[in-house]
Amino acid sequence: MGRPHIEFIQAQALPWREGLYASCRPGTQVKVLSRDDETGATSVLIRYPAGWSRADETLQADEEFYVIDGELKMNGTSYPRDTFAYHPAGYRRSGFSSGNGAVVITFFESDPEAGTAPDEPDQARLIEKRGLFEGGWDKSGAPPGVPPAGFKKYLREDPYTKDQTWVRCTIPFHQGAAVEIHPTVEEMYLLAGSACGNEGVMRPGAYFWRPAGIRHGPYGTNTGTLYLFRTKGGALSTDYDEANDKPFDWDPPYAPVLPAGMEQYRKQNLDWIDNY
Repeated sequence: MGRPHIEFIQAQALPWREGLYASCRPGTQVKVLSRDDETGATSVLIRYPAGWSRADETLQADEEFYVIDGELKMNGTSYPRDTFAYHPAGYRRSGFSSGNGAVVITFFESDPEAGTAPDEPDQARLIEKRGLFEGGWDKSGAPPGVPPAGFKKYLREDPYTKDQTWVRCTIPFHQGAAVEIHPTVEEMYLLAGSACGNEGVMRPGAYFWRPAGIRHGPYGTNTGTLYLFRTKGGALSTDYDEANDKPFDWDPPYAPVLPAGMEQYRKQNLDWIDNY
C-alpha cells in the first residue's frame, strides 16, 4: 500500500510515544508523522532528553535528519539547530549524545532494525553534516527578471534516484496564482511562519505527505515561511494549472486529508489551530 495521503497534520496534535521500533534510540520519545507499512520507512520527530547518550550505534537503514531544536553530538561532531545530515545504512555513530536535549525530524528509508547493515556506508550517499548557514541560496519561484518569491537551499540530491531535500524560504505577503501538480511524492514540514492553502492555514509544525499527481494550492503567506521539503520518485518538477477554480483565500477553513490512523487526532488538530 505504501504511505497514505496526509495533508495536513500539525505535529503538536500527535502524542509523544516512548522509544523507536524495538530498541533503536532507547530513552527517546517519538511522534510518527507517516510510515510505509511495506518497507518500514518512516518520518518521525524524535525528542532526545537532556543527558541522553548511546556509546555506539550502527543501523540497517539510511537515516536523514534535520535538527529543529537543541543539539546532537556524534563521532566528535556537533549538530546544532538547523543542521542536516544523511547517514547511509552501516554508518557508525560513536559517542552519540545530546547534552541539553534536542528535537530532530528524522527520515528512515526502511526499518532501521531489519536485515543486516553493510560493512561500510555508501559514500556516494553520505552527507556527514550540512548547515543551513553554509553556502548560498538559489532564487526560487520567479522567472528571470522578476523579483523572487523566495529562496531555496538544496541539502541533498540522491545520486541514484535523484530524490531531493531542500529548505525554502518565502517572502511575506507572497501569494501564488496557480494550482500545482508534481509527478513525484512531495513531503513537507513547516519550520517557521504560516502558509494558507486549500486545506487550511499551516503553522510551524505542519506536516504533509502528498502522493504524486495531487492538485494543490495556490498557497500564500502573510508572515513569510521556512519549509523543509523532500521528494520521493525523482527530482521535483511542477506542472501549473492556471485555471484555478476558486479565488485565493487568506483564511481558509481547515479541511485536511487524513488516513484512518490519524482521524482520531482531527479534533486535537483543529483545537490547536484555533488556539494558536
